[in-house]
Parts: sequence; structure tokens; C-alpha cells
Amino acid sequence: MASQEEVFKKMVSHCKEYGFVFPSSEIYDGLGAVYDYGQNGVELKNNIKRYWWEAMTRLHENIVGIDAAIFMHPTTWKASGHVDAFNDPLIDNKDSKKRYRADVLIEDLLAKYDEKIEKEVSKASKKFGDSFDEQKFRETNPRVLEHQAKRDEIHARFKKAMNDNDLAELKQIIVDYEIVDPISGTKNWTDVRQFNLMFSTEMGSTADGSMKIYLRPETAQGIFVNYLNVQKTGRMKLPFGIAQIGKAFRNEIVARQFVFRMREFEQMEMQFFIKPGTELDWFAKWKETRLRWHKALGLGDEKYRFHDHDKLAHYANAATDIEFEMPFGFKEVEGIHSRTNFDLSQHAKYSGKKIEYFDPETNSSYTPYVIETSIGVDRMFLSIMCAAYKEEVLENGESRVVLSLPPALAPVKACVMPLVKKDGLPEKAREIMADLKFDYNVQYDEKDSIGKRYRRQDAIGTPFCVTVDHDTLTDGCVTLRDRDTMEQERIKIADLSSRIEEKVSFKALLRKVAND
Repeated sequence: MASQEEVFKKMVSHCKEYGFVFPSSEIYDGLGAVYDYGQNGVELKNNIKRYWWEAMTRLHENIVGIDAAIFMHPTTWKASGHVDAFNDPLIDNKDSKKRYRADVLIEDLLAKYDEKIEKEVSKASKKFGDSFDEQKFRETNPRVLEHQAKRDEIHARFKKAMNDNDLAELKQIIVDYEIVDPISGTKNWTDVRQFNLMFSTEMGSTADGSMKIYLRPETAQGIFVNYLNVQKTGRMKLPFGIAQIGKAFRNEIVARQFVFRMREFEQMEMQFFIKPGTELDWFAKWKETRLRWHKALGLGDEKYRFHDHDKLAHYANAATDIEFEMPFGFKEVEGIHSRTNFDLSQHAKYSGKKIEYFDPETNSSYTPYVIETSIGVDRMFLSIMCAAYKEEVLENGESRVVLSLPPALAPVKACVMPLVKKDGLPEKAREIMADLKFDYNVQYDEKDSIGKRYRRQDAIGTPFCVTVDHDTLTDGCVTLRDRDTMEQERIKIADLSSRIEEKVSFKALLRKVAND
């Protein structure tokens, strides 16, 4: 069986071959960690954004959306702390001349100890079968205990070093546990240094009249600086939220794993403004609400977990990630943070403007607290592609590659195919397509054998294929083929739209999120 790494590589090349993701500026040999979404990728991405936007703004009467500019006054980033504190700890290997994030090197080491423990458990589970007591084994097996003790020791040092911002200790951990450079295999490291991740540029027409500004590293600040505008014009009462989808930019040194960590990416963020003192209740509620949104897609509940932060950002009093099991391990796709009143207070201080909420119930003014939910569109795209990509061997010995995408998110909902290119079948197929295209993204395909056409649609995740044959002209029925089961059934053309709707509608998906 292919390893997870091999499957991931195949999925990445599948993305290029079938028009989902291309390396940016590829004719000029590309640009590191920047990608373009192709014709199918953009449809899937837009559907992800629509699913998020509608779940936020339609299912919650007290959440509204905005679209703030990418360029912001530079003092914004001073107030938010990004100018002084938006750094990654970097370390270079003197032999390979490669640069790494010190925290990631240590996290990879911790993951190795986790793998060693899981290997022991799975070995014992196979050996003892049904009589295996996993909990007892984890608590008593000497090898597991030894690995766990080592992991806990490294983790305690790592957590303290990150919270103390102790760069010398981060290097010391790398030295003490003999972490080697994956390329050169040596332990010849430089000291750890801080590196600010913001891209800067100039705004203005002349060199002396220009102002240094930044490409925003997150979309959240656009929401905070518009808090008063939205609250007053929308006559919003606490608690209420402001949602936004937009591009953000980070000068990542260690960009890797395809679209997982990029320099230009898209975020879907919602800031929920609440009364101080209620934040931990709302934090728990939003954790549950957001996990429900993910699970409604049906990618597998076991693929998600919460991961509480070891190091809280300077503004947070609680933070957790929703992690998804990618082929390269559990990785963050969404963050939920209790940001206190940090951002609004900072912007009030730096701007000299009063940013408060007048509470008619208590007849008093105060600065609201904030719960943030922040999700990367590109990471969400990647998690869906990883879960959907399957290589199947069929009963007849043939094989197929299929993307089992959640039907509502699939780029193309149905492909209409005449069995042959004559006898009036193409005309009938075109007529059916002309009717369906007002509701869905539909394709028409008449090239090659019907089997090859099915395979092409499987590869891009199309939930239905509609075949028009000679009988269609007399009985008014078509053959509807299901992507996942490959079962085919005859149905009336008049029933086609409602049958497709049943499976691919956003309505059914949103109801699931609302009612679960």
C-alpha cells in the first residue's frame, strides 16, 4: 500500500493535472510558496467560501459581513503589536545553508516521540488482539513510559522557552536533543534569531513624500478598526459578530506542504463582540459551533481534534486550534481565540478615539471583549482535497482515481453526456444542459467512450453523470450515475433537477450545521 507521503504527492500532481492548483508564474519557473487556483480549484474554493459565509451570516441574525481594504494606515500594525511582535524564531544550518523555524524543528521532534509511542501501541494491539487493554499498556509498558517521559521533558522546556521568548534556550533544546538538518544531516547550527513576517511597501508618488505601509498579515484588524462603523450603522446590540473573507500576506521563510503554508493566502475570520466576563462561555460555544461546521461536510469525525495552545498570544486568555488529520499529521485548519479587549483598547489608545459600547441595560459604557474564529481558505481546501482523493480498485480489476468531494462543494455538479455524437442525442443533451445550468455548474462532454468520460468526471469530483441514449428520445428518461457508488438508474428528465438538488444543495448542508 502507498505511504501517506506518496499519496500526498499524487494528490498534489492530481491538483495540477486536473486544473485545481498551478504553481504561480510557472513559465518563469514559479515563485516559492505562491500558487494559482485553476478552473476547478477556483470553483471549489468559492464553494468553501460560500459555505462559510452563509453559515456565519445567514444562520446567525447577529453576524454581518464586511470587506475591508488590504492597505491600512501603518499605525494600525503598531497598535496591533505586529510591528514589534510578529516574528518567527529562525535558525540556519551552516552546511546546507538552509533556514528553518526553530519551533517547527522541535515540534517535529515531539511528533517523532508520538509516532514511537503509537508504533508500540499498534504492535501490541496486533499481538494481543481483542484482549488488549490499551490504557493499561500506555500506563505500564516500559518503552512507552520511556518515550513519554522524554517527550514530556522536551515539551516542558519548549513550552517555557516559547512563553519566555528565550531564543538561546530554543537553540539549546536543538543542541541537547541532537536535532539534525534534514538535508545535510549535520548539527552545525547558527543562533536563533527573530524575523518579522510582514511585507512592506511604499505608498505615495515621490521618494521623500512616500509612507511605509504593510500588506496586511491578517484580516482581523480591518474588522476592529470598523467596529464603531458597523455597530452604529447596523444598530448592533451585543453580542454581535463581524465576518470577513480576504487575502493576507506573510513573508514565510519556511513555506511548505503545498498550499498549507503560503506567502499569499486567504482567510475567513469572524470577530464576535461580547460583554466582558462572558468570554469563556462564548469561547466554549464557538468551539462547538465551528467543529459542527467542519463535521457537517462528512469527511470523517475522527479526522478532527482540538489542540489547546501552549503559548498564548499576547492578547489572548484562551486559544485552541481545530486540527485536521492531513497525510503529514494533524495540522491546524482553524483557530478559535479569546482576544479579550486588547485590540479595541489598543486602537482607542493609538487613534485617540473612544471605542466603546454603550449598554442600555446597565446604562454604562465599556470596551467589548472578543472571540475570534479564524480559518484559512487554502488550508480548508487542502484538508478537503486530502480527504477526498482516493485510488480505488474496482470489482472488474480496473482502477479509478476519484475525488469524493462533499457534493455541495464539488466544482461541477453534473456532466451531461450523449451516448453517441449522432441521431439527435447531442441536441437532446444540450437541451437538458441548457435547463440545468441556471441552477448548477454543469459540463457537457461527448468525446471518447462513456467509460473514459465517467473517469474524467470522477477525477474532478463531479457527483452525477447524466447519459442521454436512444431511448431518451422516446421515453423521456436518462441514466443518472452516482460518483461514489457508481450505480446507475433511469429517471425522468422532469425529475432530474430535484434529484441533483437533493444531494448537492447548500440548504441541506446548512440545515445540518444549524440542527446538529
